[in-house]
Amino acid sequence: MTHDSMRRKYEPRQAVPKSERQATSAMIASLAAEGYDTVAAPFGHALVDLAKRDERIVGLSADLSKYTDLHVFANAMPDRFYQMGMAEQVLMSAASGLAREGFIPFATTYAVFAARRAYDFIAMAIAEENLAVKIVCALPGLTTGYGPSHQATEDIAIFRGLPNLTIVDPCDADDVADMVPEIAAHPGPVYARLLRGKVPSVLRRHKPDYRFQLGKAQTIREGRDVLVISTGFMTMRALDAAVQLEKDGVDVGVLHVPTIKPLDRDTILAEARKGGRLVVTAENHSVVGGLGEAVASLLMTNGVTPQFRMIGLPDAFLEAGALPTLHHMYGLSVDRVVESIKGWVGE
Repeated sequence: MTHDSMRRKYEPRQAVPKSERQATSAMIASLAAEGYDTVAAPFGHALVDLAKRDERIVGLSADLSKYTDLHVFANAMPDRFYQMGMAEQVLMSAASGLAREGFIPFATTYAVFAARRAYDFIAMAIAEENLAVKIVCALPGLTTGYGPSHQATEDIAIFRGLPNLTIVDPCDADDVADMVPEIAAHPGPVYARLLRGKVPSVLRRHKPDYRFQLGKAQTIREGRDVLVISTGFMTMRALDAAVQLEKDGVDVGVLHVPTIKPLDRDTILAEARKGGRLVVTAENHSVVGGLGEAVASLLMTNGVTPQFRMIGLPDAFLEAGALPTLHHMYGLSVDRVVESIKGWVGE
């Protein structure tokens, strides 16, 4: 423990009004999604369905199959499941070896362990060799209340600079299920942020013909005043915020970007060039090194200069607690998104 972390441990915490506190388990990773149906373990079930059609599919876990929904695959196909124990570096090395032998390995763990603990093994054993390993990680960003040891708020920033690696951040159960065969068919390595447990089904409620396409951004909702460019579950929050803002006369469009790298440059630029709109990025990730900075760089280097703002997590180690409370505290709740956009529109 460093001197700074010791100081943080004993200094007064940011107070949260009692009216805003919600008592839920800090480890619950299923997101509150009022009004939406949910699907249980969409990743695990989609992987089983794919494996029935493709004998090359195998699953690996670092002692976290129950917590990455890979237990569904392990129970259905025990002869194609490998339990590596609490050894993330071994997990990635074994996955690379399987890929070299022609298998399509899905390696699962928590995002913090892949990004922080196994990075060098991913870089040298997988990415440099451009092997078809699919790294699917639970608890991305602020999807657990267990504090900095489990909150992967910087995983996209860590992986964006790694050559050959595709990065995916799905929004909902449909995105997760449709993502599985798409990333399996991709010839190179993929890092995917996983929503686990009971996952809301959101996108097709707003756009019935929506279907995940690797590398493609899609407009879910049109809007003349504001364009929100969002990824992950923040697309769900952006859509809910747009419904609320419509009542106040603010028309918000939502562009969902499930593939962070490579960015769908053409679609993002085309939407941002539709004049007169405030452009806002929204992500479940630090404002440093994520979607917001990637979009800002894309716009600036192509001479597109709208009024631009970012919604994301602060450049800080976050608190522990119940997810609804933390999401409100750090600006990711629907109410806080509404508040931010209304304030920027009024500037």
